[in-house]
Formats: sequence, structure tokens, C-alpha cells
Amino acid sequence: MLSGISLWQLLIVLVIVIMLFGTKRIRSLGSDLGGAVKGFRDAVKDGEKSLQSEQDDQSTLVSSDMNKQKDTVRS
Repeated sequence: MLSGISLWQLLIVLVIVIMLFGTKRIRSLGSDLGGAVKGFRDAVKDGEKSLQSEQDDQSTLVSSDMNKQKDTVRS
């Protein structure tokens, strides 16, 4: 399975962890970890949106500068 670790060994480790920490602490740890992952995903999405809006703003500025240069050349 996992480098020679059998299912029974994994179950024994799981039982020991539950006995040491208790189900309540493990459950709260899981929910905290889930919240952290969700926060990270939201931050990545916000960063991508911010980057995209900055790129759109730059492309708008470049196109407006190009139009000004064309108008200047035509005059």
C-alpha cells in the first residue's frame, strides 16, 4: 500500500491520535484548516482579478496613447 504500511497499522495510528487529541480537537483542527484553504483560494482569486484589471487598464492607456499619436501624425 504505502511503502509497506498496512491498513491495520494506519488504523492503530488513527486510534492513538484520537485517544491523544480527542475528536473535538481534531474536528476543530479540520475546520480551521478548511477555512485557511478557503481564505487562500479567495485571496488568489482576488489577486488574479486585480492583475487582470491592471492589465486591462494598461491596454486601455496604450491604445489611447496610440490613438493620440495617430491623430498627431495625421495633423
